[in-house]
Amino acid sequence: MPALPPMRSRHTPRLPGYDYTQSGAYFVTLVTAKRECSFGEIQNEIMQRNPCGEIVSEDWLALPAHFQGLSVLDFVIMPNHVHGILIFDGLSPNLSTIMGGFKSGITRRINSLRATPGECVWQRSYHDRIIRSEAELIRIQEYIAANPLKWAVDSENPTSGNP
Repeated sequence: MPALPPMRSRHTPRLPGYDYTQSGAYFVTLVTAKRECSFGEIQNEIMQRNPCGEIVSEDWLALPAHFQGLSVLDFVIMPNHVHGILIFDGLSPNLSTIMGGFKSGITRRINSLRATPGECVWQRSYHDRIIRSEAELIRIQEYIAANPLKWAVDSENPTSGNP
């Protein structure tokens, strides 16, 4: 019997030793499965959400109602990804638990809307960055606000021609 190839180890984006339940701010990015433009389209540099994009917006804004000690700050829903800032006051579950619940709830709602049970809506995992200063927070807020304006050249835009 031939030997099985070694399993690829998956790189974790988590900061080793960091407590993701402690008070602080996080910049989070979630991407759709296969980078499909599932949430709407950019027209004249403005995001026009479709019903799936509205589900994402509703669920993002509802996060504080589901998780004590959590606040949402700026966010943007793009055709195939979401950027947002979450603020923890130290009482919330960890970031992974929150993102898992968020993604799974949206997946159920979108699959129900589209009558596509079991279909993937999101890429596996998500990207996060711990926001460590007021200056960094301001830069990220500016990035979020400008995201729709830069869609034409965004690497996440499948029609931009960028890698």
